[in-house]
Amino acid sequence: MVLNQKSAGDRWKKRRDGIGKVTGELKYLTDMAFPNMLYGTVLRSEHPFAKIVAINTEEAEKLPGVEAVLTYKDVPGLNGFGIVMPDQPVFCESVVRYVGDAVAAVAASTKEIAEHAASLIKVEYAPMAPITDPEEALLENAVKLHENGNILHKARYKKGEEIEKAFAECAYIVEDTYYTPRQMHAYMETEGGVALPDENGGITLYAPTQHGFKDQMQLARILNMEAEKIRVVSSPIGGSFGGKDELNIQPYVSLLTIKTGKPVKVHQSRRTSIKAGIKRHPMKITMKTGADKKGKILAHQVKIIADTGSYATLGPAVLDFAVEHSAGPYIMEHVEVDGYSVFTNNGVSGEFRGFGGNQITFALELQIEKLAEKMKLSSTDLRWKNLRSTRDPGPVNQLIVPTTGASDVLSNILKSPLLQQKNHQTQAWKITGTGYSITMHGGGLGFGRSDPSGARMSLNNQGKIEISFGFEECGQGLIPSIEMIMTETFDCCSEDIDIVIGDTAKVPHSGSSTASRATNMVWQGIRRLKGPWTEKVLKHAAALTKLPKERLKIGSGGIWAKQKDGAEFICSFKELADFLDELPSVSVEYHFPTTPNAIDGGHFLYTFAGVAAEVEIDLLTGRVSVMRLDHVISAGSVVNPMGYLGQIEGGASMGLGFALFEDATMENGRYMTENLDTYLIPTIADIPKETNVTAIEALIEGDDYGPRGVGEIGTVAVAPAIAAAIHQATGHWVNKLPISTEEILDIVSNRLFQA
Repeated sequence: MVLNQKSAGDRWKKRRDGIGKVTGELKYLTDMAFPNMLYGTVLRSEHPFAKIVAINTEEAEKLPGVEAVLTYKDVPGLNGFGIVMPDQPVFCESVVRYVGDAVAAVAASTKEIAEHAASLIKVEYAPMAPITDPEEALLENAVKLHENGNILHKARYKKGEEIEKAFAECAYIVEDTYYTPRQMHAYMETEGGVALPDENGGITLYAPTQHGFKDQMQLARILNMEAEKIRVVSSPIGGSFGGKDELNIQPYVSLLTIKTGKPVKVHQSRRTSIKAGIKRHPMKITMKTGADKKGKILAHQVKIIADTGSYATLGPAVLDFAVEHSAGPYIMEHVEVDGYSVFTNNGVSGEFRGFGGNQITFALELQIEKLAEKMKLSSTDLRWKNLRSTRDPGPVNQLIVPTTGASDVLSNILKSPLLQQKNHQTQAWKITGTGYSITMHGGGLGFGRSDPSGARMSLNNQGKIEISFGFEECGQGLIPSIEMIMTETFDCCSEDIDIVIGDTAKVPHSGSSTASRATNMVWQGIRRLKGPWTEKVLKHAAALTKLPKERLKIGSGGIWAKQKDGAEFICSFKELADFLDELPSVSVEYHFPTTPNAIDGGHFLYTFAGVAAEVEIDLLTGRVSVMRLDHVISAGSVVNPMGYLGQIEGGASMGLGFALFEDATMENGRYMTENLDTYLIPTIADIPKETNVTAIEALIEGDDYGPRGVGEIGTVAVAPAIAAAIHQATGHWVNKLPISTEEILDIVSNRLFQA
């Protein structure tokens, strides 16, 4: 299926939440306000590494309008949070480890008073020399940033014999080092939310998050409160991309509202969001890859050093993912990968769209290109010689669902008109080039990580089929996807459906809206609910209509009776609801499909992508412009064409920023880019003039696992495709992202001078 705005729009005219979003009528969680609401702020460290000698809050507490000032002494439960390990203090007690660490929080009658009160808190620090280089942090004599040292996590994968013996058999070897940047999520809605006390001693929290139940669990530990007393409302979210998967302001509004007995709102400024929020892991990746004379890759050695910053968040899982995908869609005889996630005093790195796949794919695909170049072989031939086959194991030798995804995307991306161009024109001050790359990306959390889901379907008293999931709508188009699956499954119309998501008091536990899992889990849930739900509803409808259940079916508006020449409308869902004393409801629990092999984080379902890029290089400035991108995506059936297209186009823009613009530069533990006026993200002027998306929907016979999510795959292969296009134009390989205009200018200037 070739997707574009017209073909996608023909199938679906209007998103359920579209009008509210484009008109501004929709209220995001940070827009909410309540009577007698206080405003909170968090005092954060200005030092990347320092001991706390003393904290004095007396002057702040005396300021008129201030109703609470909190420090570590006011945390009733666990003074720590983190999805994997709760190592990040809610409030620092004796040491701060990065610029942005929380020291105190204030609630006051106005935002201005709260901020002024925070400035009156006196914190006496004893600054220490920060460790900002992860390789320095690995040295034996380095200061330990945490009790167990500076290595958060080690990940290793080995296949085959001793790697050096394998390299000795290689006729061609390429070794190089690649650097990828610290990237911001740059979501429109910065972190914020409101907490309200309730009459039962609990709280209701309205806060953007990708996993309301995980927030509930963490807050229960912090507040020393039963989880059931904490209601988390988590939709709609004004963007996340992984950045709101972890707690941010939730502990502070919760503690402040418990202390004051009033609603409290915190909404971080962009500057604070940049300082305190998580980023994509910067990585240094060293690769050595060797092949025999025929082009078979015999040896592949990889070392990954990931700067996880000062706290864990999902650093271990990100590293595991990068290690898992180190050989990508290729079968290599001997592989040795060592990964290190390292603590430093830099800003916290964590989950980000692509989850370590972007970094490793950039390095891997360039290795393939360079190895082919050294062999005087086309990179396409080298890929075909080593590409995984339908029933090959996964990239860490684990059992996965048989798939033709790798060959499908490679054969189809090669059909891109961009790659058919034989001659690239060099104008007076411009030169063009094309290139491509491919990748594979695991969905779900992987082996060894709890990845449950759940769904519930009910007939409510308004006469609507109510479908409930614990997922969140964070801009990815989940709501219209649920709607489309429901209408197609039950042959009903949009008006027949109520969708309930993102509220722990109203929905089943469905797991996180992350890891490209939500669409698949929705599809699986509705599929499981269809039989028991239909059976229960038609049984009640038969009692109402006095017709045999076998003659009835669910359809648009309600219940229909089957006729020889069609069907006749019998009763509405509302009439059925009014007839019943107890409304029918069906629930299911299930798990994201997981490989049976005990490989930590190993995946079972994969999506595949190919990207072709055309670039134009300005010979006067060295600026690289991407003129066109073609995508081929293999992810099973397309549920929501417009949403699918939006995910790939939007993901490609984020991949474009990763390749050409974005770097949250830090010096001595401090961000040099403190706002979006100095942090460059792609604008509409930078987006390719043309983007084409081809969706390959075919799955191997027997693969009944349904559609795979595409929230991440569109970002992953963009950067190496751009790098390959730059190489075709200039003969130069870039090893560091974002691609430096100065580097390109030097290359093209030298080329012109030599010419």
